[in-house]
Amino acid sequence: MGEYGSLGIFLLVALFFPIMALGPAFLLQPKKPSPQKYIPYECGVDSIGSPYVQFRAGYFLYALLFIVFDIETVFLYPWAVEFRMLGVFALIEMFVFVGILVLGLAYAWRKGDLTWK
Repeated sequence: MGEYGSLGIFLLVALFFPIMALGPAFLLQPKKPSPQKYIPYECGVDSIGSPYVQFRAGYFLYALLFIVFDIETVFLYPWAVEFRMLGVFALIEMFVFVGILVLGLAYAWRKGDLTWK
């Protein structure tokens, strides 16, 4: 097969599955646009006012902080499972990791980015 034969097969499979998953969707979708289809609605009810609403950047910051600390727990779980085998060095590394996150949280808090104005 050669040196790159398995890589070529992998590339063909990697291209084949998305095409097979998305290809029929484009062919079978209804193609009769009407003004009724372009009306925005929420939960099946016609919207009142403009459907385009600007959100405060603070909401994005809270979501970003949630994601950061959520991913932190993902990193903490395998560390906690293998804690006894890893030793003291891993404990120090984890304190450094959590410390960096706490410093970032303290910076955002002190800057006033976490207040609901």
